[in-house]
Amino acid sequence: MAGSAAGRVFALGGETGRGKTTVLRNIHAEFGGSYLSIADLIERGAHNHPLALEESLFQLVLATLKQREVVIVDDFELLQNAVGCHTYPRMRWLDAITLGLFDYADKAGKKLIFSYGGNLPGPLHQRVLKASIPRFRVEDYESLTRVWLGEAALSIDFVKVFRFAPKLNAHQLKAACNWLLAGKRDVHTEEFIEYLRSQRLTSNVDLDEVQAVELTELIGVDEVIRSLEIHIAFPLENDRLAGEMNLRSKRGVLLYGPPGTGKTTVGRALAHRLKGKFFLIDGTFIAGTGDFYARVHQVFEAAKENAPAVIFIDDADAIFEGGEEQGLYRYLLTMLDGLESESAGKVCVMMTAMDVGHLPLALVRSGRVELWLEMKLPDAEARRAILTRQVEKSGNLFSADDCDGVLAATEGFTGADLKRVVEDAKSLLAYDRATRADTERAGQYLVQAIEGVALNKQRYAEAEAGAQARLAATPKLSLGSLMSGVGFPVSL
Repeated sequence: MAGSAAGRVFALGGETGRGKTTVLRNIHAEFGGSYLSIADLIERGAHNHPLALEESLFQLVLATLKQREVVIVDDFELLQNAVGCHTYPRMRWLDAITLGLFDYADKAGKKLIFSYGGNLPGPLHQRVLKASIPRFRVEDYESLTRVWLGEAALSIDFVKVFRFAPKLNAHQLKAACNWLLAGKRDVHTEEFIEYLRSQRLTSNVDLDEVQAVELTELIGVDEVIRSLEIHIAFPLENDRLAGEMNLRSKRGVLLYGPPGTGKTTVGRALAHRLKGKFFLIDGTFIAGTGDFYARVHQVFEAAKENAPAVIFIDDADAIFEGGEEQGLYRYLLTMLDGLESESAGKVCVMMTAMDVGHLPLALVRSGRVELWLEMKLPDAEARRAILTRQVEKSGNLFSADDCDGVLAATEGFTGADLKRVVEDAKSLLAYDRATRADTERAGQYLVQAIEGVALNKQRYAEAEAGAQARLAATPKLSLGSLMSGVGFPVSL
């Protein structure tokens, strides 16, 4: 490497938990000198201004370099993270401070060794001799685990563990071992993976707050369920076969159809089934707010850390309908094209939409969305099955004969509509029982409920048509007309 500083300043990179501290401590034990950690920096900067972290680092390291031939600075990436945000008022000042230390070490003939995370800035990148601890492999999992479990680790299939969670660090592996030992559990593969699934791999979904449903509860969409099983659940749950045959979940999946046909129910079922491998982006993120992109980015980063995983974007058409979410749109294109990293290729992005026309064309073109699944309105047989199931849940209030008697009137109803029919019929029946001496035949309450749901569906359709008409009538302002309206020339 060019430059005299290359022989004086050394940088050890790698993600947290890959053993940088262990390596640096071994270097310290062999070559001596001073070992500085984040605790030393905090102690030095305790009486300085909160925005003077860089100066505290400079003072600490410079004073130590003047006294010792070798200085090792650990945890440098923690300082990088603290001052690396784009909103930090002294951006890039850490680069200048560090460069000054490098120059001093070079001229004084001292050795400066430090750890870092992520990427080194350009000026620093050219002046140091770098080494990096790579991502752990299967044999690293086994070697590290044997340190804590001893011979008991021989009962674990680390190939299977690695396929399930290929990005674990040493801290996470050690925590799993301690959990097994503390509970005096049998040490075997399934226990190890169960710990990772329940403790270390964390979804952004609180499953206690999500209705517990299964894919099999969806009626009339058998082909959709089969496709979800084959292309999503199977590669994630059957790691042995998936590994042998190099299978992965589909990269992009679009689940589309009218409201109430079960798209969100699919998300609920997958959340409970995949647990720590499932991540949700929905209306609670509120597109256009200040932290929208930051929250979306966090979800994608967490999914990549837990890859293979599924990101479920509910009501994607509502997010993109206004055509303003270009940032998310381009980010999704990058993810679906698998350009960000190896782990990104193991993340399945599943979107739901009522109106595919509101999605950006480039986002859904062939190759990016690999699997199109249409949630159709249930036919007569499916409606009978849905009604029967809902009636059975209501106890003995209604009968199968009541369902048959009203089936024809439910043409065009979704599964959600049919569930509401039974709930509304129960409310009508309960009200009459509380306020009248006699009640009507049970089937009549189903008829009344169907009429009410049908009326609401009609009103919704009219409101939607009106909104579409107003949107079509809104003049589309061009850039030229906007600029001419504020005094700028039309031609640029």
